[in-house]
Amino acid sequence: MKTEPGGTPLKVVSWAGNSLTILDQTRLPQQEIYIQTTDYRDVITAIKELKVRGAPAIGVAAGYAAALGALKIKAATLNVFFKEFDKVLEEIVSSRPTARNLFWAVERMRCVSCDGDNVATIKERLVNEAVAIQAKETESSTQMSVHGAALIPDNAVILTHCNTGVLATAALYGTALGVILRAAENGKNIRVIATETRPLLQGARLTTWEALRADIPVTLITDSMAGHFLSRGLVTCVIVGADRIAANGDTANKIGTYSLAVLAKENKTPFYVAAPYSTVDLSLATGKEIPIEERNSKEVTHIQGVAIAPEGCPAFNPAFDVTPHRYISAIITEKGVIRKPYGKGLKTLRQA
Repeated sequence: MKTEPGGTPLKVVSWAGNSLTILDQTRLPQQEIYIQTTDYRDVITAIKELKVRGAPAIGVAAGYAAALGALKIKAATLNVFFKEFDKVLEEIVSSRPTARNLFWAVERMRCVSCDGDNVATIKERLVNEAVAIQAKETESSTQMSVHGAALIPDNAVILTHCNTGVLATAALYGTALGVILRAAENGKNIRVIATETRPLLQGARLTTWEALRADIPVTLITDSMAGHFLSRGLVTCVIVGADRIAANGDTANKIGTYSLAVLAKENKTPFYVAAPYSTVDLSLATGKEIPIEERNSKEVTHIQGVAIAPEGCPAFNPAFDVTPHRYISAIITEKGVIRKPYGKGLKTLRQA
């Protein structure tokens, strides 16, 4: 994989003891702009505004936001600290509703905060836990890429949706794109077809940028072209990520994923989902229970601030849709590849 000049990996989210630096993904690919902050509210804003995005990266950022919030609390007693810290965590979980990793990270931080006999010790443990969350995502994306690459044949043409690379995980590899990167590193001849991913063009702006950095041939198409290429047998497989996976294997991912899954099934093309186990939510029986974020309609009526629809035209903007498990060929996690029945497999991997 290509790295930044100087040989250092792309720094999507990086911690410096008491401050956090975030790569502003809304400015890519034209500019690499970094935001440095010691205020957890800035991190929440970055999550809401998609400056940091992708379920695993959101979880990483949420962990650091909790640590920053804790460091700023001035409390002489544990009772006062916990009261203030709970407010911080509630603000963080309200930032985006769908990505399971955000809630998983906050749950970890809340649990750690309960283990300590003084405020200073708890703050230190919270910082250490935030760093551990990022280390866990790095380990998970690396192992996931190994398991997933084994499913990719040589000379494969892979269709992917949204952005699922390093930018989406704040790790060394991504989820779906991480699988592709690993397959290429293993010497397989890989070509990528990236959907533009309306309305915010994460595929056009981010996936193509990451693929080109890694010297992987990539071709951009509009979302509505996918059926054309699948129907002509020009796609070997489809690989996407997930923001939440229900207990039965239904997955929520960037809007448009469900359509791709149906098209893949119709054209007998394998459809894979790659996501860390932290994305799994066994408390939800099916995908019907997954909360779907509805974002500002201007993301649909405008592109980077330029209006493409008449003024006053209403628009729907659900950020995610749910793909029923019957359309999924396999779910790739860091713990292994799961095939049907997904309910049994996901519960089994919880113990792994």
